[in-house]
Amino acid sequence: MSKSVKSSQSKRSAPSTAAERKPALSIIKDIQRQTRRQYTAEEKIRIVLEGLQGEQSVAEICRREGLNTNIYYRWSKEFLEAGKKRLAGDTTREATAPEVQSIKSENEALKQLVAELSLENRVLKKSLKADD
Repeated sequence: MSKSVKSSQSKRSAPSTAAERKPALSIIKDIQRQTRRQYTAEEKIRIVLEGLQGEQSVAEICRREGLNTNIYYRWSKEFLEAGKKRLAGDTTREATAPEVQSIKSENEALKQLVAELSLENRVLKKSLKADD
């Protein structure tokens, strides 16, 4: 093949605009998002406490744990805010899963009861109108 044929083929195979490269980049970012590590609450607390102890720098801890320093500082802020609320006496807590399930089932039973009573009420009203 001649040089002009080779160079025109190589130009066609490589994306020439950012719009043509975008799908590949978005696919890569989607894969990165899906494979991102999820830290448990205990791991977050351990990492934040290590940073607060001051034995190692925050940058070293973040590098070792594989996370961005901005995430560390966000976790640290949330941790300290939660501690401040707890010490101030704000002890409201999230409902546990069994509590949520029992409330949902009670709600469903009450909805069904309201539907039955509404239907009975409607039937009684119609029978009263028919008697008139």
